[in-house]
Order: sequence, then C-alpha cells, then structure tokens
Amino acid sequence: MSTVRRAAVLGSPIAHSLSPVLHRAAYARLGLGHWSYDRFEVDEAGLPGFVEGLDSSWAGLSLTMPLKRAVIPLLDEITVTAASVEAVNTVVLTEDGRRTGDNTDIPGMIAALRERGVEKVESAAVLGAGATASSALAALAEICTGPVTAFVRSRERGDEMRGWGDRLGVDVRVADWGRAGEGLHAPLVIATTPAGTTDSLAAAVPAAPGTLFDVLYEPWPTALASRWSSAGAPVVGGLDLLVHQAVLQVEQMTGLDAPLAVMRTAGEAALAAREG
Repeated sequence: MSTVRRAAVLGSPIAHSLSPVLHRAAYARLGLGHWSYDRFEVDEAGLPGFVEGLDSSWAGLSLTMPLKRAVIPLLDEITVTAASVEAVNTVVLTEDGRRTGDNTDIPGMIAALRERGVEKVESAAVLGAGATASSALAALAEICTGPVTAFVRSRERGDEMRGWGDRLGVDVRVADWGRAGEGLHAPLVIATTPAGTTDSLAAAVPAAPGTLFDVLYEPWPTALASRWSSAGAPVVGGLDLLVHQAVLQVEQMTGLDAPLAVMRTAGEAALAAREG
C-alpha cells in the first residue's frame, strides 16, 4: 500500500480557488490515488500554527494572498526566483521536515507567453503595481530587451515599481494611470489589476495590437481581453497562468511530469460550471 501524501492550497479568502481542481486532475491522470489536495482558509495570524502542525505525510503547499510573504520566515530556504520578488507561492516539504519555498508564478508567466509564441519583446507595458506586477517584472527581466512602462495611480506605487525594476534589472519607466491607453500600443501588455479596472480601456485598443496578458480568469473574458481578441491579436489569460504555475507545483511536489492539457481542461470545465 502506498504511503498517503497530502498537499493543499492556503489563503484567505480561499473558497473559490481552482487549485484543488487542477492538482486533483493531475493526480488522477498520474495514477496517484494515495495523494490528496485540499484547501484551507488560513490568514497570516494562523499560518505559523498551521505550518508547525504539518506531519511527514505532507508533500507541499500552494500559497495565495495574503501568505506569499508571510510564509518566508517559516521556511528553511527559498529559491533565487522567490527571493527576487520576496514572494513564495509554493512550499515543498521533504519527509525529514525541510521546507523549501519557490515562486512558480514567474516561470509560469514565461511558459504561458511562450505557449503563445512570445519569446522576446523589445518593450512592454504593465498595468497596475500590486504583488502580481512585481512577478510580471521578474518575468519581463527574462524576455524583455528594452524598457517597461508601468501605469500606476500614485507616486508611491510608481516608486515601488522603480524599486522592483532596479532590483530585477529592468528599465522601468512610470506613467500615470490616466495615460494607460497609450500603453496598449506596446508589443506586450500585462494587465495585473483587479476585475473591472481595465474595462474603460477597451475602447483604446489599437487596430493592430501586440499580445495581451490579462492575469484575471474570473470573470472571463474581461472587456479588454474581448476587444483584444476581436482585433485578431493573441491573448493570454489568467487561467493560462494558473495552469502553468500549477504544473510546476505538481512536478516539484510529486517528482513526475504534470499533464498540462488535462489540468487546463479541468480548469476550463470548473469555470464553465460556475458560469452555468
């Protein structure tokens, strides 16, 4: 009999997380009947106790907000990728209790773009300046050879993005959110803002846009993504990111090649069921 292995996603709120759907689909295809993947509502205050209570059956954790930074002091080590943005979304646990933190959002973004044929760009625009924007800059450090313009709502946010740019080796230029429509002319536009924020920009989509990466997946498509698609240009969505980062998590936790297509199909079906 195989030893029971456990994994889960933690965060607050967590009820709508698609991670269990994606990971369980992978386990089913890989024949990992002895593996389970659950979700737990855990906030920053409850995180230390949760982590300390994990036994040797645990293989890994997926972390969403607000835990990606809070978990770092609880770990034995973090990867260079996670350290670059001070954010961990993946914890791999060994049977001897060692905890290693990683960030699969960044390589997940790169993989999702590569899937749409985007390998290198000469410049890019980032809409927003939250936690996801720093991951976007880290991804752009790998694929963008020129400047990145960040469209933000405040000077403080602009300073933060410049700081991340300096740290990551990205030439970040800051512009006021009121000019965000101009950013849609960039070869690659990454929208990192909450639902509804970019709706007013849809009318500003150029006739022949480049590639849009909109990190939202619900509701989908966003007004911006819909207009972009209507222009016949490539759109990478939040589900693409979610699936690619989850693929990397499954591989790190199980040591097996994750079934990308199976996981994407499961995610699409889950979202369709919610809309229905």
